[in-house]
Amino acid sequence: MRIAVSGTHRAGKSTLIEDLAEQLEQYRVVDEPYHLLEEEGYEFASPPSLEDFLEQLGLSMELLEDEDRARNVLFDRCPIDFLGYLLTHEEADSFDLEEWLPRVRSSIRTLDLIVFVPVEETDRIKLPRHEDPIMRSEVDEKLAWIFLDDPFDLGTEVLPVGGRREARVDQVLRRLERG
Repeated sequence: MRIAVSGTHRAGKSTLIEDLAEQLEQYRVVDEPYHLLEEEGYEFASPPSLEDFLEQLGLSMELLEDEDRARNVLFDRCPIDFLGYLLTHEEADSFDLEEWLPRVRSSIRTLDLIVFVPVEETDRIKLPRHEDPIMRSEVDEKLAWIFLDDPFDLGTEVLPVGGRREARVDQVLRRLERG
């Protein structure tokens, strides 16, 4: 299967990817666009600019399209993550969603499953002081709306997960057992 793990920052996505990779040894992990861009020398603004999120969105779609035929892949993030950030950014009015939506849909449909890791009421990950809790919450709410209400007709199954680390892994593994 082709699986993306998505959610706002500091929700437990990367931890879940690591745990799943240990259980699913036949799967290859594709790192999140932020880290891949950083490795290439891209310098992000602090806080990230609209252009920074557009770069990540573009790379995320490329990764899904480049790996279109590859099976057994775990993607750390997918294009919807970056829509969440773009739609909540202070410069969101400058982002033309309609221009990007056809390609986003097309790339998302190469996935078999999106695992959505929301922020939980009892937060499982302590947010460092330098992180903006309001932005994190807004992105989480936007992602929940996109994934659970599907206003953009994405056409890909979404599995929300919650609970302790082990419980999240178990929820994904149970879903994979069903085929």
